Amino acid sequence: MIFLRNPTLDDFGIDPWWLIVIKVLGVFVVLVLLTLFSIWAERRVVAKMQIRVGPNRVGPFGLLQSLMDGIKLALKEDLVPKNAARFVFLIAPVISVTAAFMALAVIPFGPMVSIFGVWTPLQLTDFSVSVLYVLAIASVGIYGLVLAGWASGSTYSLLGGLRSSAQMISYEIAMGLSFVAVFLYAGTMSTSEIVNAQEKLWYAVLLLPSFVIYTTSMVGETNRAPFDLPEAEGELVGGFHTEYSSLKFALFFLAEYVNMVTVSALATTLFLGGWRAPWPFSGIPGANEGWMPLIWFFGKLLAFIFIFIWLRGTLPRLRYDQFMNFGWKTLIPVSLGWIMVVAVARTLIQESVLTNTRTLIILAAPIALLLLLSIVVEMRKKEPEIDELEVEVLANSFPIPPMSAALPKTQTKLAVENVRDSNG
Repeated sequence: MIFLRNPTLDDFGIDPWWLIVIKVLGVFVVLVLLTLFSIWAERRVVAKMQIRVGPNRVGPFGLLQSLMDGIKLALKEDLVPKNAARFVFLIAPVISVTAAFMALAVIPFGPMVSIFGVWTPLQLTDFSVSVLYVLAIASVGIYGLVLAGWASGSTYSLLGGLRSSAQMISYEIAMGLSFVAVFLYAGTMSTSEIVNAQEKLWYAVLLLPSFVIYTTSMVGETNRAPFDLPEAEGELVGGFHTEYSSLKFALFFLAEYVNMVTVSALATTLFLGGWRAPWPFSGIPGANEGWMPLIWFFGKLLAFIFIFIWLRGTLPRLRYDQFMNFGWKTLIPVSLGWIMVVAVARTLIQESVLTNTRTLIILAAPIALLLLLSIVVEMRKKEPEIDELEVEVLANSFPIPPMSAALPKTQTKLAVENVRDSNG
């Protein structure tokens, strides 16, 4: 029977128009509902961590609080700064949220199912380079943040936009490199075929360093704590969206949580077997057939979202130099080295020199352990001590207006006396 086989690329592009509309609406509704649930879950889980109650008044267990907050944001006054580039200012949040929604189009939710008598995969579409499509869409989403910072006409927003671009580009490189090992081992870039290739063993076990690199990079890619440097309130007020209000701010908020869902779904697809049942449930007859795989897929996805929330509630924000050094000096070099290991192992297996994947798993464990240790070491690094003489030399090397021109006489005298007292 057709539903007992795995979906292939030949099963896509042949759906009738009404089924395509149903799938598009289904993906949209799933993303919106998961966003509302993620916001509610974040507030509830962090509240429990901090011995608080969290939202509990609107709806059962406060489940409708996120919806009410969205309605409240949409009804607030919509302000546009006087110095803003109006068209770019208005289009920036649309770019971000559109890119966030488009990325989930190639994620497989399940196997072949019957929808009103038509057999079709539980996936909107798929093609031979689906994972590259996700990376391309994520790159387009960066433009929304950068343009928002530039078009706001605010220094703080511009700094937040520049931080966002530097952060996302840095961690997107590591994220892309983590996919290479998956491509080498699966022999394809199609998401549905990558899921099929994990029928016997998940790549989170076989390619453990790639999994660790990806899970670290996806936190930096989505600007989530402890990597939420573009929104560092202490230095940048609110980041790239400082000047945004009402519905436009809500769109940026929506894009952030949709991106969380997207990267979690991609991690589930590439490393956790996608919609396939975990052991020991995989031994149950029919566990990977029909609509049942939706339970396994969304269970894995919600586990990743819980990890996002857990990290936010437990880890402090990194310094910007720590964050960038870790991305460029640790994740990227380790990714390149691991790709070489996987390429050599894959070649040896194809040449029948290695008969199984046990050697690759043995090599993966210490590399993944070193990665985790490097994360801990980077977070525990102390801020470098500032040499007072160096600061004085740097201060004297730039033209600084005299104190008398900037302060009234009384304040100038007080400042001079304080300096003299401090110097003895």
